[in-house]
Amino acid sequence: MTGLEACKCALSGSRLRRSLFIMFVVGSILNIINQGEMIIQDGHVEWIKGVLTFLVPFCVSSFSVWGSLLEDTEE
Repeated sequence: MTGLEACKCALSGSRLRRSLFIMFVVGSILNIINQGEMIIQDGHVEWIKGVLTFLVPFCVSSFSVWGSLLEDTEE
């Protein structure tokens, strides 16, 4: 399996759903930790930080799946 094939496989079906689930759960927790006071006190949210807070767990999860698929094909 090539890197591109593994990427397509990592971003489809149940693997994509798992990465999205991780993104929402971990991203929500991190957003509350990082911006909880701002959300509660004055409602001012830094949207760039918020988006990146959700994007990072998605990328980590997807990259892990991609790497695992590549390792499985090497054996």
